[in-house]
Order: sequence, then structure tokens, then C-alpha cells
Amino acid sequence: MSDWLVSIAGTPEGARLATILALISAVAHAIFGALQKGRHDPWLTRGAIDIWLALLSLPIALFLVPWPSAQTLLILAGALVIHFGYKLTMALAYEKAAFTVVYPVVRGTGPLVTVAAAAVIFHEHFTPVQWLGVGLLSGGILLLALRNLTEETIDPRSLKIGLSWALLGGVLVAVYTTYDAFGIRSSADPFTFLAWFFLITALDFPILAGLRYRQMATPPSPMPLLLRGFVGAVIAYVSFGGVMLATRLDKVGEAAVLRETSTVFAAVIGWVVLKEPVGPRRLFLMALIAAGAVIVEMGG
Repeated sequence: MSDWLVSIAGTPEGARLATILALISAVAHAIFGALQKGRHDPWLTRGAIDIWLALLSLPIALFLVPWPSAQTLLILAGALVIHFGYKLTMALAYEKAAFTVVYPVVRGTGPLVTVAAAAVIFHEHFTPVQWLGVGLLSGGILLLALRNLTEETIDPRSLKIGLSWALLGGVLVAVYTTYDAFGIRSSADPFTFLAWFFLITALDFPILAGLRYRQMATPPSPMPLLLRGFVGAVIAYVSFGGVMLATRLDKVGEAAVLRETSTVFAAVIGWVVLKEPVGPRRLFLMALIAAGAVIVEMGG
């Protein structure tokens, strides 16, 4: 499987598979974000997800994939730091503002920075038509966040803090997307990188969640939380694993842009599951985001 993936990287077949993986990752990531913002405390939810990621990844890393090289382990240590910063900002943002406000800000900031970084690091270049698509997608996402923002009724100070964390989270999305692409491309076996990535980057938040749980006056029942964590861990494999494989097979910038169609799916989830309002303007912006992604994909 690994040899086949490596062999089709940079080919038309690899590009098609990368597109499919990026879009599947978008759907999965929208569900993943909604899980963290659901009825449970976002810190506890993320901790429960990471507990399961570590438990599920440990036997895979130890027995089913080749062992990582010293260089891969060093790269993974950097990934631990970057992803911890991302998870921290997301928990802080979700703590302060609504899912439909936070999520579009994070996802709208990421593609612009990622595409620019990929041009410098991986020497990828977008056509003018593709840049138009990036502009439509990111612009639509940020306008969606602005539209959601006008309907917020929470304390203005909390809202500003939440938005600040969301903007930082968007920058860190670009950082980890570019860094993870470098890491999986540097590893001889992509599945070795993925297995050890999920194991190592899941070691931090269970500690924070455990400390928070012990300090709560009325902590929630652990079983529903652990069940949500298991579902989130499975979705995380699809979301983060899918987009990393996409960046291994084809352009980092295109995979990053396509993944941000997750904002459309997130808006639907926010409307249907979290009962957050959706109107015709928001539907128009969702269509604009989707159109931007299509232009990026077709304009290359």
C-alpha cells in the first residue's frame, strides 16, 4: 500500500486520489469540530479524543508499520509542539464563542497562509484563476464568520477573545498543514509517519483534561465523554490522515484549499445538530465557498 501511494505521487492518478481524500477530510473535519464544541467541555472532549488516539495508535505504531527513522522522530517532536498550540487555541476559542463563528474564522485564515507557504517551501505555483478561487473561498468563509458574528448575543469581551484565539488558530492551521506535509514527504513510509504522528501528538491533552476534570465541582459522567472521544478519534484518523496523504500525493496548497470546504459542512452541522440559525445569506456564502474550491481544482 505504501509503495503504491509513493509510486502515484505527482501523477494524474495521485492528483485524483488527493482530491477525493481532501474532500473526505473536509466532511470529517467539520464533524470533528462540532464534536469538540458540543455539549461537553471542549477541553474534556479533546482530552477524551486524544486518549483514544493514543490507545488506538500504539499497537499500530509498534507492530504494524516500520519503525520511524531518527529524522522522522525529530520531525514528530516538532509536530507535537505545533499541534499542541493548535489544540490549545481551539479549546480557548470554543470556550468563548459559538462554533459557527469560531470555525469559519479558523478555516478562512488557513488557506491563504498555506498557499503562500507552499509556494516558498515546496515551490508550488497557482495560476491566476486558482488565486481567484482561493480568494472566493477564503473571502466567503470570512464573510460567513462576519455574518454569524452579527447574530451573536454573548458578552462582547468574550467574543473578541474567542475571535483572537480563532485567528491564531487559523495561522496554526497553515503552519501544521505545511509542516505535516514536509514530515510525511520526508518519511520513507507514509503510514509510519501517520501512526507515530497520531500517537505522539495525542500525549498532551489527556493530561490537561485530567487536571481540569479533577478541579470541576460537578464533573460530567465519564462514559458519554469517552464514547464521544472514541467517535472523535476515528473521525480524526479520516480528517487529519486524509489531508496528510493528500499533501503527499499532490500539491499542498490545493489539498489545503479543498479541505476548507469543511466550513460548508460545518454550517450545515451547526444548523441541523447544534440548532444554530442558517438563512439565505449564509446559504449563498456557502455556495460561494464551494465555487471557490471548484475553481481552484479546475483552474490548475
